[in-house]
Amino acid sequence: MTALSRRQLVGLVALTFMWGLNWPVMKFSLREIGPLHFRAITMSLGALGLWLFFRAQGLRMLPRGASEWRHVVVLGLPNVLGWHGLSIIALTQLPAGRAAILGFTMPVWTVLLMVLFYREPLSKRLGLAVAAVITGIALLLGDEFVQLGGSPAGILWMQGAAFCWALGTIWMRRAKLTLPPEALVVWMMVLSSVVLAVMAWTLEPTQKWNFSIPMWISLIWAIAINYGASQVVWFRLARALPPSTSAMSIMATPLIGILSAPLIVGEWPRWQDLAAMVCVVVAIAAVLLKWDAKPANP
Repeated sequence: MTALSRRQLVGLVALTFMWGLNWPVMKFSLREIGPLHFRAITMSLGALGLWLFFRAQGLRMLPRGASEWRHVVVLGLPNVLGWHGLSIIALTQLPAGRAAILGFTMPVWTVLLMVLFYREPLSKRLGLAVAAVITGIALLLGDEFVQLGGSPAGILWMQGAAFCWALGTIWMRRAKLTLPPEALVVWMMVLSSVVLAVMAWTLEPTQKWNFSIPMWISLIWAIAINYGASQVVWFRLARALPPSTSAMSIMATPLIGILSAPLIVGEWPRWQDLAAMVCVVVAIAAVLLKWDAKPANP
């Protein structure tokens, strides 16, 4: 396992809390706004804030040449458009804690993709991780089928989002970038928000803007935290650490999502959620605790 510096460790802990709390906050927001409108608005304003912040630091923000624009598009498709688009659709059909559990199966898919396509060695630990994730997903699928008004499709949307994030994490690590990562993040968000805005205008009803005060607070959170601080921290870590380390080190995020959901949106976890969370944590730990393994090749 790659040793973390104090700065990286602080970043991972902060990221865990930001992402964990973000799930019920997003769920709260969807009470008054369409999911695609929500993503398009918060992502575009978050991108603007990041652009102003990074530009003030003197960073080059405009991509140069076809190669840098190609990185923006190719890396933006799974990392931003795929993950953020599919996950918000899933959240309309799932409780916040349950969506967080399913989203953070991503680390297992990251390492599994490394095995299948990038010659990462297959280990017994990975076999245990995959079995645990499948068990957790089966528990939640079974509960969704049993519940009156359950939404098994939401689980499939969420797993699609997790797969996109896993693939994007690997591509970010292996990309030979000349564009500063900060600029890459901003432009991925800009292009993705344009696509989401077109989809929102086409697929969702006309949005009303007479929001409640708590709703405005949740929108500010989404812009400043989810599309501000957390984006910078995550993509910097994704570039600095091997995928297995940067992904697995945020294993407490689903727990924070589950524990905060009753306070923010009044959603109490079912026993299947708690059991699935244990499965996911076991799966992540099975891959994370490879103390004597060599890190993945950059």
